[in-house]
Amino acid sequence: MERKRVGIMGGTFNPIHLGHMIVAENAYESFNLDEVLFVPSGQSYMKENVLDPKTRITMTGISIEDNSHFALSTIEVERGGNSYSYETIRDLKAQRPDTDFFFIVGADSIMNMDKWMCPEKIFTEVTVLVAVRSGYPKEAVEAKIEEFKKLYGCEIFMIPIANVDISSTNIRDRVRAGKSIRYMVHYKVVEYINKNHIYEVKEDVK
Repeated sequence: MERKRVGIMGGTFNPIHLGHMIVAENAYESFNLDEVLFVPSGQSYMKENVLDPKTRITMTGISIEDNSHFALSTIEVERGGNSYSYETIRDLKAQRPDTDFFFIVGADSIMNMDKWMCPEKIFTEVTVLVAVRSGYPKEAVEAKIEEFKKLYGCEIFMIPIANVDISSTNIRDRVRAGKSIRYMVHYKVVEYINKNHIYEVKEDVK
C-alpha cells in the first residue's frame, strides 16, 4: 500500500487567518500531500494568556471545513500540559504508521527551532517544510537550513509563498479598535468573532 503524505500545520491559531491557509495550500500543492492537519496548540510554553482551546479549535474548524484536503486534529489539547511539537509528531506517527509527515513552519520558526524542546526528535522524524515569504532574508534561512541538515542529517525544503502580511496580533488589535478584519480571516470566522465578542478586551492576548 502506498504511504500517505500528510502535512502538520501547528500553531496557537489565535485566530487562524488566511495566511495560515495559504501556506498550507501551497505546501499541499508543492509537495503532493494527501492532506494537511491543522493542530491548534494546547498549553503553549512559549506564549502566555492564549485564548481558551475550545474557542481556537472552533475557529480553526469552521475556517477549514470547506477544504476537503484540510483536517482538524485536537491531539495537543487532548494530551494536556505543555504542547511540544516532538510529542505531537511522535503521537501522530504512532496513530498513523502508514504515513510520512511533513512539518510546516514559518521562516521565523526555523531560525529558532534549535531552541525548541528536543529538536532532534523533530528533524529526524519528519520532513520539515519552511514557508518563506517574499522580502524575508532568504539567505539567512538557507544558511540555517544547511546548518540543521549537517547537524541532524534531515530533509528540509522551502515553500515559496507571496508576501501575505497578516498576523494574529494585528487581527486582535483591529477587533479591539473596531476595525474590519474582512479578507484577513475566513468570513465564517469573522461572523464567529463578532457574534461572540471575541478579543473585545483590554488585556493583551498573545
